[in-house]
Amino acid sequence: MSFINLKVENGVGIITLNRPEKFNSFVREMALDFQLSLDACEKNSLVRAILITGEGKAFCAGQDLAEAIDPNQTSLSKIVEEHYNPIILRFRKIEKPIICAVNGVAAGAGANIALACDITLAAKSASFIQAFSKIGLIPDSGGTYTLPRLIGLQKAAALMFLGEKVSADDAEKMGMIYKSVSDEDLQSEAMKIAATLAKMPTKGIGLTKRLLNESFNNTLSGQLDLEGDLQTLAGNTYDYNEGVRAFLEKRQPIFKGE
Repeated sequence: MSFINLKVENGVGIITLNRPEKFNSFVREMALDFQLSLDACEKNSLVRAILITGEGKAFCAGQDLAEAIDPNQTSLSKIVEEHYNPIILRFRKIEKPIICAVNGVAAGAGANIALACDITLAAKSASFIQAFSKIGLIPDSGGTYTLPRLIGLQKAAALMFLGEKVSADDAEKMGMIYKSVSDEDLQSEAMKIAATLAKMPTKGIGLTKRLLNESFNNTLSGQLDLEGDLQTLAGNTYDYNEGVRAFLEKRQPIFKGE
């Protein structure tokens, strides 16, 4: 049985973590397959948005600790460098919208993978926990970069130091995620957003994502210059011309992501 399932539906590449008996905790094969699935979605022109979720009761419990402490398996340093860092970098570099539907607990690396996506929804019963301090580790998978930018340094420090569980509702209130929805509506709501984005001018959305990434490290003047450069690129796309024509002709545009 594959630990990662990938299917394409309505322009959306749906990636499902599929190790439910272990709460979708990662082992090496699963992490590498996840990377391959992301690569496949990036290269497939029919995929214009990506949806990530988990099978079973959990979204992802992070790293399978049995693998991490096994001397015959991959070292902890390689787990970070070869498993999680490449996943997070792919999330940010793929210029397609990535939506995450957190269907249950998201702990450790699982929480930080969810938070690294562009738009994250969570079921009401789901929760987030920076579980690293409970076992003497530090947050990885970009958590120390992403979380303080979402909720501020004080809250991020408290959650990481104390390892407190955060409910989906509280995660929404503090700006950690986009939205908390009922358990029964999670998948349909997430798919609705992904399918909507897949029909939009995704080339422009990808350029917007690039700008958001750069905004973390850029000066205002540098960001304004980059906006000018990328606006020129956006203005040369098929979708821009189609959008303008559709507006003038008073019809719905048909975007291609080109």
